[in-house]
Amino acid sequence: MPAVTIRNLSEETHRALRVRAAHHGRSTEAEIRDIIETAVRPSERVKLGSLLAAIGRDAELSDDDVEALQTNLDETPAKPMIFE
Repeated sequence: MPAVTIRNLSEETHRALRVRAAHHGRSTEAEIRDIIETAVRPSERVKLGSLLAAIGRDAELSDDDVEALQTNLDETPAKPMIFE
């Protein structure tokens, strides 16, 4: 698992992190992991599967429609593009 070292963190910030971690009942390291996770992977982000399902609902696709789409899939492997 990757590790990150944070240098030149002010004493005030480090103290605030320790207090915040104690408030949440976890270690300072666990608190930092949670802060970073929340910053880079917010819970309100739209996930591709959810977005596609919403599009299907908005289009009012029935199970029969989805089945028809699946039976008509072209399963021929794609040819790689040539850039010359």
